[in-house]
Amino acid sequence: MRVCFILSAPKTPENIGAAARALKTMGFSELRLVIPCDYLSPPARWLAHGSEDVLEAAQVFDSLGAATGDIDFLIGTSSKKRPSKNENLPAGRLAELLKEKGATIQTVGVLFGNEDRGLNNDQLAICDLLSHIPMQQAQPSLNLAQAVMIYAYELAPLNRQTSRLSPPSPTDAAFQKLKQNVATVLNQIGMTDCLPIHRRIIERLSLLSEKDTHLIQSILSHLKHSLHIEKGAADSCVK
Repeated sequence: MRVCFILSAPKTPENIGAAARALKTMGFSELRLVIPCDYLSPPARWLAHGSEDVLEAAQVFDSLGAATGDIDFLIGTSSKKRPSKNENLPAGRLAELLKEKGATIQTVGVLFGNEDRGLNNDQLAICDLLSHIPMQQAQPSLNLAQAVMIYAYELAPLNRQTSRLSPPSPTDAAFQKLKQNVATVLNQIGMTDCLPIHRRIIERLSLLSEKDTHLIQSILSHLKHSLHIEKGAADSCVK
């Protein structure tokens, strides 16, 4: 399981440099930047002390869609309750959740908004799950680099787990396929994606373990087959 950290429109070079340093100390190396400031400026390099390789290897994208196109499971970070999502897990629960997903996901993205506004509702809507860092008080809030450090620390156990596992095959990432199949069945039975219940069901899939994912996939296969047969019988009656 690969974990990459994505910073959307970061405004402060020092934060990017400090984020690179945080990732390297916890065993991560993949940093993605969406429309960043000058992330290779001297201030960024100073804060990245000893982690310039992570900073220099950062991938730069001109849109969030491009930066997340190959992500199987996207986690958005937000300390506030947002109408776009109901699930918002503490950072400390993420590693265990991701471990339970096993081979159903191959690439995890942890998405951070910029220093001023964080992630907006449209950005959060594309995430599979939201997460927050529990704090004793809301102010003063953590800055971007501090938040990256905490998530890197909490997810570091995944590095140790991955080192013991054989690489997954390209067909193993079943989570996105599950989402597509559930959406198809829901639309077929009239629970279209414009309904809140549709979006809520899709969101809850993010909490399923690997065993549950395969179980639901088996049920869906039978259900889709049944729906197809019933539709074919109805069409023949009309004729």
